[in-house]
Amino acid sequence: MTGASLHPPETEADLERFDRVERTVHWATAALFFTVMFTGAALYAGPISALVGRRELVRTVHVVAGLGLPVPLVVGILGRWGANLRADLGRINRWILDDRVWLRRRTRDRARLGKFNAGQKLNATFLGAAIVLMLGTGIIMKWFEPFPLPWRTGATFVHDWVALGVWIAVIGHVAFAMRDPEALASMQRGRISARWARTKRPRWYEETTGNPAERLKTPR
Repeated sequence: MTGASLHPPETEADLERFDRVERTVHWATAALFFTVMFTGAALYAGPISALVGRRELVRTVHVVAGLGLPVPLVVGILGRWGANLRADLGRINRWILDDRVWLRRRTRDRARLGKFNAGQKLNATFLGAAIVLMLGTGIIMKWFEPFPLPWRTGATFVHDWVALGVWIAVIGHVAFAMRDPEALASMQRGRISARWARTKRPRWYEETTGNPAERLKTPR
């Protein structure tokens, strides 16, 4: 093997990680999630509710934001503009052996990951399910007249516990994102360095560039 094949080219171009549609869907959904979370907290916690005031306005904003939660994703996957988003949803739903390797902390460094790690896949799957559950239970709670009492009680129970799960998932997602500033920046500008892809997402690097990631690693 020649020395040139062991070193990454100095001028290797950045890779597109997320296109404009994906970034718009992500940030629009994030804004709606934060709106639902904070208005929900204001409605649920008495001291916060008293501090914020205007309870009916807060309730209206909470309902409107909750009903709007699925809209960015649905609009994003429609038509030609959603091709990359649909491809990424397919990646999230597809698990490989290295995802299991990544989930074990002691073997995490040996995992050859695709575009998303197992934690991101689990987080996206949970939040997607949470949108459906929160929307369904929220509708029962808001327009409760047609539904029997057990349905209303169950909807309230599920809504409250899923809301707690959403808080945990979102806080964890933000914390992990802050630990990798380059990955976070890619959700803002769309591109990321080939070096990051080679070292942290080798399967995705190979899929995107057609180059073997192993050959391009700098030897120790």
